[in-house]
Amino acid sequence: MENNTVNTEILNDLIQINNDRITGYERAVEELKEQDSDLKPLFLQMIRQSGQHKATLTQEVQVLGAPAETGTTTSGKIYRAWMDVKAMFTGHDRETVLNNCEFGEDAAQKAYKMALETEGLSANLRSIISEQKTDLRNSHDQIKALRDSVSS
Repeated sequence: MENNTVNTEILNDLIQINNDRITGYERAVEELKEQDSDLKPLFLQMIRQSGQHKATLTQEVQVLGAPAETGTTTSGKIYRAWMDVKAMFTGHDRETVLNNCEFGEDAAQKAYKMALETEGLSANLRSIISEQKTDLRNSHDQIKALRDSVSS
C-alpha cells in the first residue's frame, strides 16, 4: 500500500542527496588546478544533472502536498556521504579529486538503491527514482573511468 509520508520522506532524502551532489561538484570546480581544467565541463554537467533531478523530485513532493527540502544532508535515514566528500577536496591532485567524486557517486547510488527498496513507494515514484538512478549510474561510470585512467 502506498504511503504519502514514506513517499515524501524518500523524495526529500533524494532531494538532499542531489543538493549535496551539487555542492560537492561546485566545490570540486573551485578546487580544480589549472592542469585539471578539462574536468570542469564534466563537473558542471553533473551539477546540471542533479539540478534537473532535484526539480523533478521537488515537483513530486509538491504533488503530495508537502514542502520540499531545500538544504543539504546533516542527518537522516538514507546514506549521507557528500558532507564528508566536500571536506576532502582542498589541495588534492586529480586522482584524489576523482576518487572523492566516485565516493560521492557511490553514495548517491546507495541512496537511490535504498529508496527503491522502500516499501510503500508508489509505482510512479519508483519509475522516476529508477530512471534517475540509471542516469546517475552513467555519471558514476564516467567518473570511475576517468579515475581509472589516472591511476593506471
